[in-house]
Amino acid sequence: MSSEPSAPGRDTCVVRDAATGDVASVCAFGRAHVPPHYAPLIGEAAAQQQVTTWWSEEQIGSAVGRGLVVVAEAAGRVVGVAQRGRAGDDHVLYKLYVDPLFRGRGLGPRLVDAVVRRLPPDARRLCVEHFAGNARAGAFYEREGFEVERTEPSGDDPALDVVWRARDLVNP
Repeated sequence: MSSEPSAPGRDTCVVRDAATGDVASVCAFGRAHVPPHYAPLIGEAAAQQQVTTWWSEEQIGSAVGRGLVVVAEAAGRVVGVAQRGRAGDDHVLYKLYVDPLFRGRGLGPRLVDAVVRRLPPDARRLCVEHFAGNARAGAFYEREGFEVERTEPSGDDPALDVVWRARDLVNP
């Protein structure tokens, strides 16, 4: 298991690979933080669907078992989660969430860096997708060097459109 302790003088948060014993805590984190974050952006039903689809013990357990999840932990509690995966040939950051009480402390960039360090050495870029209605996520990803590549319409609600971004991992 790999971990990166925080810099001296910062929070005592540790970013590490999620282990099988973390699955329930990661699912509980999703149930606690995803609906209140997304409900104002995409509606209550769509927010709850995010939890049902992407934060189930089966889905999280499978991702943890494949080494695709990293967590930020403080005082034995999960305070941040990042999950990677694939979309065709692309490596994708599918989850990046930080407990609102821990935002603004550099955990988001640390989780992104942890995901990048776990990519294969030949990975040339990392993609990310977020709802168009999530302006905070869009601003964060832009600060982290992810440039918009495309937007996939969702239908009637433009807030549910999916914005795809990518960040090059190697210098040209």
